[in-house]
Amino acid sequence: MQDTSKQYDAAINTCRSLFIKKMSDYGSAWRILRLPSLTDQIFIKAQRIRGLQQNAVRKVDEGEVSEFIGIINYCVMALIQIDKGVVEQPDLSTEEATVLYDEKVAITKQLMQDKNHDYGEAWRDMRVSSLTDLILQKLLRVKQIEDNAGKTIVSEGIDANYQDMINYAVFALIHLKE
Repeated sequence: MQDTSKQYDAAINTCRSLFIKKMSDYGSAWRILRLPSLTDQIFIKAQRIRGLQQNAVRKVDEGEVSEFIGIINYCVMALIQIDKGVVEQPDLSTEEATVLYDEKVAITKQLMQDKNHDYGEAWRDMRVSSLTDLILQKLLRVKQIEDNAGKTIVSEGIDANYQDMINYAVFALIHLKE
């Protein structure tokens, strides 16, 4: 599992670097996004990945990697929004947003390590297309929970689904690099 931890960190560092660069370009404009808007952004990226996996012809010169990175970063933003709430104007500096980013990733990585222990790193035998489908399934679940005003009867909440999507996307990035 030591390799997984290092591979996870390498994938996240790529995502984190892009997040920081985009914060420098745009500030924290994403702080005005409500959760359903973030969910829809993630959905668009996951649908594009699925299209790339199914279609032989590509009309935009961006592959799956950039889309999985986008999924991870939008999920982290969503986790931050769950805790901090939506604002009317951007309110976080790059430094503040990066601290929050790192906190959410640390919690999500620990979840991955706990599940990896219990599941015996089963994800290593999965296809990237299956990870994509699982992300899409989680998105449909999140949309349903959002439609239910955030209420669930026996299921995990929205935050757990975002965390799972981060972990699936990291696994996909690891697979695509190998």
